[in-house]
Amino acid sequence: MTINEIQKEIIEEFSVYDDWMDKYSYLIELGNDLKDLDPKDKTDQFLIKGCQSRVWLVSDFVDGKIVFRGESDAVIVKGLVALLLRVVSNRTPEEILNNELFFVDEIGLKQHLSPTRSNGLLSMIKQIKLYAVAYNRISEKGE
Repeated sequence: MTINEIQKEIIEEFSVYDDWMDKYSYLIELGNDLKDLDPKDKTDQFLIKGCQSRVWLVSDFVDGKIVFRGESDAVIVKGLVALLLRVVSNRTPEEILNNELFFVDEIGLKQHLSPTRSNGLLSMIKQIKLYAVAYNRISEKGE
């Protein structure tokens, strides 16, 4: 599945909920399904700057693809992390850099998150793109 196909799948999943409380409940459920990070990964090195809650994002470069792991200490934010990882993990740096994450706007997240959560989400996306840029440079040097 492509990044865009996964995003469309997420949009469809959220479209079954009319009420935002139901969408929040679904986000919390997604967060609860996210595997917890190893305590050794919960360091300042992996902490996302600009998030009101604490969010850790860890990446590994495996066989030309970026594998992301993440967690948050806030239940809704943990759901956001789960959604982002579902879209961008196990992708090449080029895939991440060449695709916009349109699902965030499409499911109405930006309008329904507090300004601080919205800024945190943008910080997570920015960090994902920075990892992709860095790994892209590494893979270009390796060729």
